[in-house]
Amino acid sequence: MGKIVIVYWSGTGNTEAMAGAILEGAKSQNSDTKSFNVSQISADEAANYDTLILGCPAMGAEVLEEAEFEPFFTDLESKLNGKNVALFGSFGWGDGEWMRIWEKRVTDAGGKLINGEGLMIHETPDDEGLAKCREFGEIAAKI
Repeated sequence: MGKIVIVYWSGTGNTEAMAGAILEGAKSQNSDTKSFNVSQISADEAANYDTLILGCPAMGAEVLEEAEFEPFFTDLESKLNGKNVALFGSFGWGDGEWMRIWEKRVTDAGGKLINGEGLMIHETPDDEGLAKCREFGEIAAKI
């Protein structure tokens, strides 16, 4: 079992709540799992982990948050080859286009997308959504 990191950005707290539940699930499989707000870690530091669990909500016209997360991910993108990557985020509108684009960027960079797709939760995660997040963390940590 390799080193696992969760890196996320959250504006309203929804994606942060998802990250907390994912951390619980991941720690149940690998107690050394780390979690950081995107402002607390560089792309180079994140690239030192074997499994990257990345979280960002849909923003604007279904894009990644542009001030902090997009620059972080752009720097990280070239370092994803051969890495296990799981994606998650909340959204309030649209049909998940931001996630599909993000998934393609990961696979185009040579990352191995865990579960084949990201985890999306509409708005604030309820108990069922948080349970999905914990399960998502467990699955990602077992890779």
